[in-house]
Amino acid sequence: MAEFSQKRGKRRGDEGLGSVVDFLLANARLVLGVGGAAVLGIATLAVKRFIDRATSPQDEDDTKGDSWKELSLLKATPNLQPRPPPAALSQPVLPQPPLPSAPEGPADTVPHVPPQLSSPAPLCLTFQEKLLAFERAHVTIPAAQVALAKQLAGDIALELQAYLRSKFPELPFGALVPQGPLYDGLQAGAADHVRLLVPLVLEPGLWSMVPGVDTVARDPRCWAVRRTQLEFHPRGSSPWDRFLVGGYLSSRVLLELLRKALAASVNWPAIGSLLGCLIRPSLASEELLLEVQHERLELTAAVLVAVPGADADDRLLLAWPLEGLAGNLWLQDLYPVEAARLRALDDHDSGTRRRLLLMLCGICRGHLALGRLGLSHLTQVVLRLGEEDVDWAEEALGERFLQALELLICSLERASLPCHFNPCVNLFDSLCEEEIDDIGYALYSGLQAPEVLL
Repeated sequence: MAEFSQKRGKRRGDEGLGSVVDFLLANARLVLGVGGAAVLGIATLAVKRFIDRATSPQDEDDTKGDSWKELSLLKATPNLQPRPPPAALSQPVLPQPPLPSAPEGPADTVPHVPPQLSSPAPLCLTFQEKLLAFERAHVTIPAAQVALAKQLAGDIALELQAYLRSKFPELPFGALVPQGPLYDGLQAGAADHVRLLVPLVLEPGLWSMVPGVDTVARDPRCWAVRRTQLEFHPRGSSPWDRFLVGGYLSSRVLLELLRKALAASVNWPAIGSLLGCLIRPSLASEELLLEVQHERLELTAAVLVAVPGADADDRLLLAWPLEGLAGNLWLQDLYPVEAARLRALDDHDSGTRRRLLLMLCGICRGHLALGRLGLSHLTQVVLRLGEEDVDWAEEALGERFLQALELLICSLERASLPCHFNPCVNLFDSLCEEEIDDIGYALYSGLQAPEVLL
């Protein structure tokens, strides 16, 4: 009887609490909507179960019935999976195992949505891959930019040639030839530099070449152009005799003549307007430079007075602003010979020597300390490595790159980088001790961590 009274009292309490729950849920649907009412109902039932368990013992059947009802309510709400912690870069993200749940009957039609896997982290690139990526991003020049630079250089060469022939009709200048690394595929980063060769046509038999070491200058980089056959062809027989200094054709006098002409006599605004660009001669440089500004690029054209094919060796001599006793001599330009040698070596074994040279130029181009290393310095390094019987396939570019850094560091330690085709010339003579230290430190740091150079 007592048990019955207890159950009856329980039912009355349940009925009273149930009416309160129904009232709350009915009003919650109006305010919160169906989803909010479901959440409020679950919370109310949980409080009710807690009060019942604290005030009276429960029947086993009632507990089971309430349990599966509460479980069904919980299943009706979305089951939020906690986000997995970030995985290591070298390990893929694994899905979490499913949570244990009660057996579901055939009426349960809610599909199980597996947790989405995050995309795997990218693998670390090798130095070889980073080097090739640097080549694509910072070394290779767009074909349209190269074509535009060549077109501007060719047009300027034609205008300058017409001017020289009209201004100095008595001087036999040859056809101006645009050339340089851009035309040989050895320009890195941007099409911003070309060379305009102004050749002198010298009479055969009236001129001879004297090595610089046999002159008072004792300079192995240079040559002297001496006037000969004066007893049969006296001074004045050649139009170039007006530029003689002590019986030698003076490069300095010719440079001064063209410098004044380019700065004061040429109507560059009219030529630039005709070509669709702005052309100005550089007055700050001792070289003969033309600064060209186009809406799509900026170009520097170096005007080089040259004595081509001076003898059987077909050497090229340039009028260069030299100092001291070598001021009237002509600087031997070995770039055409070096470029031809690199091309021949690559053609022989389908190698990548020129690509390595371009990568080195691209790295030095944007570096504060390494910017003091020019194309001539880096060409000697690649030529020295290129003569060795090693693998020059693309897969070995990373290894060859590190070897080039090592060779440069060794040369800097000795402060000596002999010219490949003229070992008497040390290309590091133009660098002071402080510059050599800065370059050596930058290269040594790059050898320890090559990625910092890219």
